[in-house]
Amino acid sequence: MNATHSSSSSGGSGIGSGGPGYGSNTPTCYFVMIGTKDNPIYEAEFVSVNTARSSSGGSAVSEAKKEEFRHLNQFIAHSALDMIEDIQWSTNQMYLKTVDKFNERFISAYLTAGNIKLLLLHDAKSEDAIRNFFTECYELYIKTLLSPFYEPNSIISSASFDNKVRISAKRYL
Repeated sequence: MNATHSSSSSGGSGIGSGGPGYGSNTPTCYFVMIGTKDNPIYEAEFVSVNTARSSSGGSAVSEAKKEEFRHLNQFIAHSALDMIEDIQWSTNQMYLKTVDKFNERFISAYLTAGNIKLLLLHDAKSEDAIRNFFTECYELYIKTLLSPFYEPNSIISSASFDNKVRISAKRYL
């Protein structure tokens, strides 16, 4: 998976005060939309509001460490695809809740009617807030699909889409 949006925009990929391990020290949520061919069509990282407030005086993490966390996030999300594909045939729900766990981080999933998978790598948070975030992102994706300039399964590079997803993340996550 290529990092298409994870290092841009306001509130972007700040890792905060991440330590040598990968656990609660990384104050980001990683969101990715996976196309029908298991290709990433959109991805973004968000700084968690709660940890951003508590680590305002924290030290900056090097670019190499940020890149390492970005690749680890992509790996974790990609590894959850097998779990999602197993679960999708046993339920008729679009919101699959938490499908996998890695250390203290959870992977929640939302499966669209067109088999687009929305994944969120996060710390333990409110299920209702995550469901609302996924629902809003799904609505944004539907609006993108309605555009005659967007080809399904291609990377979403719209700055407007990115901005709206980030606003939704600030609201719910």
